[in-house]
Amino acid sequence: MKNILVIDDEKNIRSTLSVCLETMGHRVTAVGSAGSALAALRQERYDIAFLDLRLGNENGMDLLPQILALSPGIAVIIITAYATFETAVEAIKLGARDYLPKPFSPAQIRHAIDKTTCALELEDRVAELENRLKEIVPEISLDSGAPKMAAAIDILTRASLSDAAVLMRGESGTGKGILARMLHMKSPRANRPFITISCPTLSEELLASELFGHARGAFTGATQDKEGMVERAEGGTLFLDEISEISPAIQGKLLRFLQEKSFERVGETRTRKANVRIVAATNRDLEQAVQQQKFREDLLFRINVIEIPVPPLRERQQDIISLAKRFLAFFARDAKRAVPELSGVVEQAMLSYNWPGNVRELRNAMERAVILCPSQVIGPEFLPERIRPGTGNSVRIGGHHSLEEVEKEHIISVMASSVNLDEAARILGVDASTLWRKRKRYEET
Repeated sequence: MKNILVIDDEKNIRSTLSVCLETMGHRVTAVGSAGSALAALRQERYDIAFLDLRLGNENGMDLLPQILALSPGIAVIIITAYATFETAVEAIKLGARDYLPKPFSPAQIRHAIDKTTCALELEDRVAELENRLKEIVPEISLDSGAPKMAAAIDILTRASLSDAAVLMRGESGTGKGILARMLHMKSPRANRPFITISCPTLSEELLASELFGHARGAFTGATQDKEGMVERAEGGTLFLDEISEISPAIQGKLLRFLQEKSFERVGETRTRKANVRIVAATNRDLEQAVQQQKFREDLLFRINVIEIPVPPLRERQQDIISLAKRFLAFFARDAKRAVPELSGVVEQAMLSYNWPGNVRELRNAMERAVILCPSQVIGPEFLPERIRPGTGNSVRIGGHHSLEEVEKEHIISVMASSVNLDEAARILGVDASTLWRKRKRYEET
């Protein structure tokens, strides 16, 4: 049952609409003027309001922002005998949920109520999921004091309402995967699966199998039929991390899926369909990869319908300390201890450091501090050596350094301060075998 406010200057409409809504099991209050509507809203909370555009000499469109200001959670359905496309668009822009031309039938009223109720329930569910995810993923936040990050979140919020493919660009560790999950959580697909595939960790054959599944006997070790991630993500979102690393053959299969929403399992001729949204991420220059014929231009166009540039942490100075405090609270709760504070020296050191490993590096530094610091104030001695003030180990960004040079310096620095290769791989957020190959390449150059 919903608590509904009917605002219409015609007594017959108020009476008819009230009876119809009460018959459906809702609680109804009916008023005939803007002043009465605002008075009712100040006294009671309503879930839905039916608002007539013409209230005698008053304009319902002028009343709409006042209603939303008094009751931010209310869903407003415009009703009018003077329906035009322009007024409908204006009403929706001002915050109305739906637009119902007069005369309307009980069936149309029920449909409007059902549609609005469904949207409200979905928003509540998304908010609940966001709050739950914040408890286990402290990077999750829609607040940022950094203009570039705020712009990225704004694009993400608008993109969440569509099914268009999204490409997230940014350095390793900036939180592209976290943003992809946020995008999914804010979308109508929120109650369906969110599945991640790390493209660099799989060979061409295994990636094809992971994506699209395989038939029994398709290759050595394929002892039974297996559905792929595309099928498992039905109705939801498939996140392809580091999409630049997939082979030309897989690029072709993925392009076809994006175009036709169809695919075949490896070793099978039967064509299957899937309703899945694709979100991809990369830390590479895909346009350069296209020029080098390493990445298909037509695939780039398909995955880059909406681009979200994710800024590195060094361009989010306003967020560093607030992020660090969220990490401290998260890891302190996990360790069942009081949340420690950052000393002024530590805060200054963190603001002076360039964070080449981005949010991932900050997260690991705070986890380390919570584990090692026995007191309630974290001093510089509990920071990794490369971050401490006066060590000269901070990676300075600028000049004519390539991304590869910055990555190399950061990896060498992390490995030097880590106990072993596995710990360094965990801090960097990469597979140990990938880190071993990079180290070998650095030793040869």
